[in-house]
Amino acid sequence: MAAALLICVFYAGLIWLVFFKFKWLKFSIPWAVISFWVGLHLLLVFLVGMRFMTPSSSTATIVQYTIQLVPRLPEPTLVTEVLVEQNQPVKKGEPLIRFDRRPYEYMVQQMRALLARAEQNVKILEADVQVARQNVAKAKAQLEYDQYDQKLTAGLAGTGAGSVEESQRANAQAQVSLATLMEAQAQLVSAEAKYNSQIDGVNTSVAEAQAKLDEALYYLENTTIVAPEDGRIMNLQVRPGMVAGIVRLGAIASFICDDDRYLMATYFQENLKYVKVGQEVEVALDLYPGQIFPAKVADIWKGSGTGQFLPSGTMEKFYPQPPEFPQGQFAVKILLDGPDQSMFPIGGQGIAAIYTEESSFAYLRRIAIRARSWGNWLYPLDI
Repeated sequence: MAAALLICVFYAGLIWLVFFKFKWLKFSIPWAVISFWVGLHLLLVFLVGMRFMTPSSSTATIVQYTIQLVPRLPEPTLVTEVLVEQNQPVKKGEPLIRFDRRPYEYMVQQMRALLARAEQNVKILEADVQVARQNVAKAKAQLEYDQYDQKLTAGLAGTGAGSVEESQRANAQAQVSLATLMEAQAQLVSAEAKYNSQIDGVNTSVAEAQAKLDEALYYLENTTIVAPEDGRIMNLQVRPGMVAGIVRLGAIASFICDDDRYLMATYFQENLKYVKVGQEVEVALDLYPGQIFPAKVADIWKGSGTGQFLPSGTMEKFYPQPPEFPQGQFAVKILLDGPDQSMFPIGGQGIAAIYTEESSFAYLRRIAIRARSWGNWLYPLDI
């Protein structure tokens, strides 16, 4: 900047010497136009220096994270209480809105009854296994007896000491006993399969009933919406008597989080040539005329949606950009200093100047941003 000032002073002195001191040339209208034109271009050095060394954005906006409060209930439910006032600061975990608990309490009771029945049914299945084992043992004993009788009657019939009819009867009885044993064994396999049907050591019917109970308890817990973080609800339109609860209907309120707020400012891409994370920033907010807030560059979002293309079967068409179409910009994330971040509300607007280095151009930018901040006392003239 010092060199630019020296050149401007030298140029002004040269004009004074040539046209006014020694009057080597007559200061006519053509010479006046030429002198002004050259001097104007010399002044552009200061504008270029401010543009690249101290880029400024007039589109700075304070951003706060918001959480959509969506009732996580399976069916429409009546709102019974609204426990928070609009714009009232709340702490994480404080109850905000309560829904009618009765339908979900009834559901919990029903699921507990189903769980108790499933647990009792496991005992019945265990008893069925014992009964099936006894039936198998009984059928085996009966088969052994009938097979012995079959051999005995067959031997007697062969020697003529017994009748053939008696041998045939004993043979048929042995076949029946074998079928009875096979049936008892199949019933034992079925009973053991039902009893041993488990997930992680728990019977499947009990696990299913427990899962349904857990789901019912989850919905019962969600009849009260609590604050997910420290923050507030600005636009509170929920009132007792309102019916909500189906997730697909969307949120019923937006929760504004207090933590991690930042300033987002957009800059022309060429202005970010020398911008780096950690550099000094000064912010002038419209909400506070005459005040300057120190800040730091936290991140540079080098990317824009104009470079994104969606999958399509149609070829893209490219045309020259119309003059009225704004030039693409990149966003810079800026963190404001100071312990009291509550004085920077969501949506607050202003200007942000980044100082890429300590140069003489920074003085011009500091003067400009302060003039703009003090000008907020008058502009816009909406009196």
